[in-house]
Amino acid sequence: MSYNGRLTSLSHGGGCGCKIAPGVLSEILKSTPFRQLPTALLAGSENNEDAAVYQINETQAIVATTDFFMPIVDDPYEFGRIAATNAISDIYAMGAQPLFALALLGMPINVLPMDVVQKITAGGEAVCAAAGIPIAGGHSIDTVEPIYGLVVIGLIDPKQLKRNNGAQSGDSIILSKPLGVGILSAALKKEQLSENGYRKMIEYTTQLNKPGLALSKLPGVHALTDVTGFGLAGHLLEFCRGAQLKAQIKMALVPVIEEAASLVQQDIYTGASERNWLGYGHEIVLGSGITNWQKNLLTDPQTSGGLLVACSPEVEQEVLDLFIQDGFTQAKKVGIFEPGSGVTVL
Repeated sequence: MSYNGRLTSLSHGGGCGCKIAPGVLSEILKSTPFRQLPTALLAGSENNEDAAVYQINETQAIVATTDFFMPIVDDPYEFGRIAATNAISDIYAMGAQPLFALALLGMPINVLPMDVVQKITAGGEAVCAAAGIPIAGGHSIDTVEPIYGLVVIGLIDPKQLKRNNGAQSGDSIILSKPLGVGILSAALKKEQLSENGYRKMIEYTTQLNKPGLALSKLPGVHALTDVTGFGLAGHLLEFCRGAQLKAQIKMALVPVIEEAASLVQQDIYTGASERNWLGYGHEIVLGSGITNWQKNLLTDPQTSGGLLVACSPEVEQEVLDLFIQDGFTQAKKVGIFEPGSGVTVL
């Protein structure tokens, strides 16, 4: 293997598209033994929560998460920024304040020039600085493919914790970022992505989900997560399973990156999108007007995707205003929760 200046050429998958398919992951976890869990563990691996939460006293709980993946772009500095933004997002998705991070670095040391590796870590440090946290250490190994990410530790008042199982019937469903990052990454690998499409890809994948902090303080916000490797449909299903409700969304309301919509209609999308559908498609009801390319948008793996919110209609506008004030100009209400199960797309 040799380095030709394209980081993506060294990896078999990129970004959150690297995730193990939901069906395969479910099979793996079936063999995990259940043990007595401490009552202080407020959130663990159940229902695919974004982070673990451990209460240390009446007003404080530690929030811990980790995320890492292979390159989604060729620019090493931007790869580092995207990976760090994605990792920190899980803290914001719980409504917590990030405190510090540890770097996870796996690099083919005999393949990549040292300055390329340094640019990757510099990108991660830049995003952590923007989030107001230090990288306090980490771990590195010599690997076949480039891997970078973070362990991130945060803090929250347990009373303000937002989980992904608290949606209520009648709640509005709000999505803060447009879909399509996985499709753009597939086009980049095929060298069919425009300069504007690339800029949009960087813009959305490096936008920190800071509004999660303000959302945690709103009693009318009942559930919160971020949309990543399982796509909008997959993460919405986690809401539905946890709350034992049905989500009904309108495809026309779902924000989509313009170039991604064009590319997916040309059959440019990721293999992870197909794996996602195989894993959970039996729980999705598609209306008669929903096309195959729209299905591929719903299952598109988002790297550093937006926040997905379940909130009462009374605070819907306040939630949208919070997003827009923080630069999430495409945030939209995309549907509602109602009695039933699964996801219906109209």
